Amino acid sequence: MDFTTVLFYIFALLLTVSGLKVITSRNPVASALFLVLAFFNAAAIWMLLQAEFLAILLVLVYVGAVMVLFLFVVMMLDINLDVLRRDFKRFVPMATVVGAIIVIETALILWHGYGATVQPVRDTTAAVAGAADWSNTRLIGKIIYTDYIFAFEVAGLVLLVAIIAAIALTTRHGKDSKRQRVSDQVKVRAQDRVRVVKMAAEKESPAEPETVAGDAGAGKNS
Repeated sequence: MDFTTVLFYIFALLLTVSGLKVITSRNPVASALFLVLAFFNAAAIWMLLQAEFLAILLVLVYVGAVMVLFLFVVMMLDINLDVLRRDFKRFVPMATVVGAIIVIETALILWHGYGATVQPVRDTTAAVAGAADWSNTRLIGKIIYTDYIFAFEVAGLVLLVAIIAAIALTTRHGKDSKRQRVSDQVKVRAQDRVRVVKMAAEKESPAEPETVAGDAGAGKNS
């Protein structure tokens, strides 16, 4: 067993432990931090497999952007843990059934799926020598936009639907909320937008001081 294999087992063990802590931790912030640790371990495994582009992409996109935003939202929200525990207990039977189905399907694939599709070992020396001239990023781009173009477009459509759904769920319409009526704005003409009104300037003349003083003296004599 060489040093690379030892590193692989270490990172795989840390990835498994951090993944379990994500779903078993009661504190949402701790779960998010364990998820960040899981992403780092997965990136390290990608580096061992010489997939540098995927490793850097995992760190920059998920750890640097998505998880920072997720941590910010979790720490800003006031999450009631009692409600979460009550809902968790309610969905335990369904989660157990779904988990058992997934485990059975995975076991069937591991035991019988690979054996039915075993291909004879071919000489891959020429393929490796030809791929040495290609960069990792270029190979991924060529495969995505040729062999998996349909799956790539479906993934983009799913992300678009997720964005629209998030906007629709977070939009709240209150009684005093102001809205724009595009139809009324389109119907407005140029001469209706600004109206110039001419008004005569009116200015009140100030009271004369002598008259005011005379009235004050008459009031004292009376």
